[in-house]
Amino acid sequence: MKINLKTEFPLFIIVALPFLYLAFIWNDLPKEVPLHWNIHGEIDRYGDKSELWIVPFLLPLLTYGIFLIVPYIDPKQNLNKMGKKFNILKFVLTAFMSVLALYVLYVSKTQSMTSFNGIVILIGALYVILGNYFKTLRANYFIGIRTPWTLEDEDIWKKTHEMAGKLWFIGGMVIILCGVLIDESVSFKLFLGITIMITIIPVISSYLQFRKKQSLKSNKESNHE
Repeated sequence: MKINLKTEFPLFIIVALPFLYLAFIWNDLPKEVPLHWNIHGEIDRYGDKSELWIVPFLLPLLTYGIFLIVPYIDPKQNLNKMGKKFNILKFVLTAFMSVLALYVLYVSKTQSMTSFNGIVILIGALYVILGNYFKTLRANYFIGIRTPWTLEDEDIWKKTHEMAGKLWFIGGMVIILCGVLIDESVSFKLFLGITIMITIIPVISSYLQFRKKQSLKSNKESNHE
């Protein structure tokens, strides 16, 4: 597997930032740090500070590692055909996870989360970005709305992702507005509801498209008999 160090170096820095930040604040951290907050910003679980190393490993490093590997194991090599669009998507998602990791480490150090709405707004912005990229995704087994029906039919994949892109964009915008304008306990519930909707609707749509195609195919075969 060949890695272009010139294009990947900025991502190395982005992935390393949460690790460097954690190392920098390590001696200032108490032995036990807050590791979980409820939707009201209240700490509801403490743990040993060594558990914080899981955060940069699971967020930016794992995300980057997945994006680095999947083009080489994609059976149809469609991700490689995306070219710069795939690299931009890799950069955006890795950077998002790095920022999220930095935020989690920061609130663990300060032992307070002033507002959960900050995370809601951040995730809403991610949904908007992903919505813009869905229509450019080629059929693959790793990224996108991967159902048996989208993977079986290129046309269903395309139509599903065009529709999903609009849903995720609109959903992301609504989530951002909720995070700005609405109390965090309400905005969190709306965030969960919108996330479930924009995830499930494309899956159902892909199945309905498949059923429609199967029905049309059966009708044609019946007419020929």
